Amino acid sequence: MPQKYSWEFRKFFRANAFGWKGSKLAIQRIKEAVREIRKTKDPVLRAEGGILLMGRLWPALQRVDSSSGALGTATNNAVHELVQYVIDAPAEPDQREKWLDSLWKAMEEDGVDFLYEVSERWGDLCADKDVASRWADRLRFTLELSWQRGGYFHGTPACLACLLHAQRFNELLRLIEKAPYRAWSIRKYGVQALAASGKVEEAIRYAENSQGLNDSPVPIAATCEQILIDAGRKDQAYRLFALEATTATTYLARFRALAKKYPHKAKNEILHDLISSTPGEEGKWFATAKTLGLLDIAADLAHSSPVDIATLNRAARDFLQTQPEFALKAALASLHWLCAGQFYEITGTDVHSALMFAYEASARLGNQTETLRQISAWAADPQADDFVRQQIEGYLKRHGF
Repeated sequence: MPQKYSWEFRKFFRANAFGWKGSKLAIQRIKEAVREIRKTKDPVLRAEGGILLMGRLWPALQRVDSSSGALGTATNNAVHELVQYVIDAPAEPDQREKWLDSLWKAMEEDGVDFLYEVSERWGDLCADKDVASRWADRLRFTLELSWQRGGYFHGTPACLACLLHAQRFNELLRLIEKAPYRAWSIRKYGVQALAASGKVEEAIRYAENSQGLNDSPVPIAATCEQILIDAGRKDQAYRLFALEATTATTYLARFRALAKKYPHKAKNEILHDLISSTPGEEGKWFATAKTLGLLDIAADLAHSSPVDIATLNRAARDFLQTQPEFALKAALASLHWLCAGQFYEITGTDVHSALMFAYEASARLGNQTETLRQISAWAADPQADDFVRQQIEGYLKRHGF
C-alpha cells in the first residue's frame, strides 16, 4: 500500500511482533488498531488502513498461541469491520484493483485463514459486476481443479461470491453441483442465487438440503428466516425458522434478539415459544421471565424445573417488599429443589436464606403456619437430602414449630 498516512498501529504489527504467550497483548493491539482506523473520517483512507492492517495480521500473529479462541474471535471481529470499510469506500477502478491485488496477496500468505471473510465477500469487494465476473473467470479453473484433486483452494469462496455478484446465477448453481462434498460454506451461494432470482420456495428447499456433515443448522435456519422476511413473509419466518436461527450467550439475550426482530410479537408469546424449544430446561428461563416482569410465568417455571438456588434466593430477596407473593413462591421453590437434592455443594447459608425469605414473605401474606407446615412436610420426606433436612429442622425448632 502507498505510504500516504502514518498509521500508529504499523509499529506494533510487524513480522513475528508477538510471541507464543502474547495473545492478550495482541488482542489489545488489534482493538487499538481498529479504533484508530475507525476514527478516520476519510473513507478511502479508512479502507487503505483496513487493507494495511489485514495484510499484517498473519505476519505479526503467526507465533501466538491461539488455542483459547480469544485471538481468533478478535481477528474475526476486526476483519468483519475492516472488510466493510473497503466495500463502502468510493474508489476509482484502478485504485480498487490495487486494493484487490493487495488483499489477494495477503490471503495467499495467510497461514490460518484470518482473512477467510475477505474471500467470502470478494464479490462485494469487487464492487462492479464486470470486475467480479473477470475475477470469477480467473479463479474458476483453479477451483474446479482443486475439487477434482481433493485439494484446498483459499479462493473457493471468492470465486463463488464473484459469480453471485456478477449475477451469473445458473452458472453458479451448476458449478456448485460439481463440489465433491456437501457443505453449507459452498451451497449458501446457491441459496442466495435462487433468492436473488425471486425463487423463494426453491431457495428454502435448497438451503434445507445443504447441511454438510459438520455444519451447524443455525446459519441455515438464519438464512431461510431472512429470505422469508425479505419476501414479506415475517410470520412464516418466525414460525418455521426464528427459534432455531436466534442464538445468544445468555437466555435473556436470546429473548431480546428475537424480540428485536419481531417487535409485533407479544413478549409472553415469544417467551413461551422459547421455553417450548428447550424441553427439560424450562427452569433456565426463570431469570428471563423475572427480568421481563412476567412473574406468574417465572413462578411456574421455578416449580416445574430446577432453577439455580442462588437465583431463586436472590429473587425472593429482591421482591420481598414489593411482591411478597412472588418472593414466597421463589423461596419455596428454592427449598423444594434443595430438599430434592438437585444441587451439589449446597451450604447452610443457601438453606437458611431460603427459609428466612419464606418466613418473612409468608408473614407479610398472613399464611406463615401453612408455609412452615409445607416446609416441614418436605423435610420429613424420606427422600429429602439429609443435610438440608437437618438445616430445616433446626430452623423450625428455633421458631417453635
